[in-house]
Amino acid sequence: MTTTAQAERPAVRKSPPGATRGPRRRTGRLHRVGLPYLLLLPALLLELLVHLVPMVIGIVMSLKELTQFYIRDWGTAPWSALDNYKVSVDFDAPVGEALLHSFLVTIAFTVLSVGLCWLIGTAAAVFMQDSFRGRGLLRALFLVPYALPVYAAVITWVFMFQHDNGLVNHVLHDQLGLTDKPSFWLIGDNSFIALLTVSVWKGWPFDFLIVMAGLQNIPGELYEAAALDGAGLWQQTRRITLPSLRPVNQVLVLVLFLWTFNDFNTPFVLFGRTAPEAADLISVHIYQASFVTWNFGTGSAMSVLLLLFLLLVTGGYLALTSRGRRKAS
Repeated sequence: MTTTAQAERPAVRKSPPGATRGPRRRTGRLHRVGLPYLLLLPALLLELLVHLVPMVIGIVMSLKELTQFYIRDWGTAPWSALDNYKVSVDFDAPVGEALLHSFLVTIAFTVLSVGLCWLIGTAAAVFMQDSFRGRGLLRALFLVPYALPVYAAVITWVFMFQHDNGLVNHVLHDQLGLTDKPSFWLIGDNSFIALLTVSVWKGWPFDFLIVMAGLQNIPGELYEAAALDGAGLWQQTRRITLPSLRPVNQVLVLVLFLWTFNDFNTPFVLFGRTAPEAADLISVHIYQASFVTWNFGTGSAMSVLLLLFLLLVTGGYLALTSRGRRKAS
């Protein structure tokens, strides 16, 4: 009886191992792979709306004869092809000559500002590396210019640069006697010095903060060994600090260059809508070409040319620095 019952019982087929887990594993793998892209989707959409869409619209505007007569409905403006670009790069004509002058002023301003910010910030970070009484308070004071809002900081400098009752003329002329008479800082050739001073004052704390963070990754044993070998502060900085900070400085210099070259708030708040010729940065120049003369087609063409220049410089800089890292490794 037992044998017959076992024979009549249907055989149970066992599924191979992992047969029911396959879809679940595939679903879990897709979930793990797709989740990062899903989390990045809001940022990509915002990037598309904030940067890419206006960039495409700006390129379209640069190909149109868009003046004040077509502001109400700029889509009806006639196409001008590359005429706006030809006018912008015609350096024998007034528009191109003014753009070239603004470009050269911006190059000089950017090189000096980035160089001074890096020099002051790096020197301050190296000085603050050792522990001493009051170091925390000094760090906080160093970061005040970077923490202040741009408009509040620059407006304060506007009052300090006043001709009759400004603090700068009071110190240089009345107290120290370094000038024969009070200087005009917000007009004329001195406007470039005023702009450079404000830019360095509010920019070097960022360099100080980044370099100070990079110094934390340098082992202290290297400095102890160098001190035992008789190396002084300058030799330690040249042989240990600067080579160790090379990856940090490569990114830092690029960021400072892009920020400074595109800086609009500082000259606009310092000088107003029309900057002096000596401090005519290209950002303010494009603003004047677009919103003062109401020639948005030419202003958009200048913006596109500026974008191409920055992309070219960034690509070349990254190629040179990556080649240097490969040689060093």
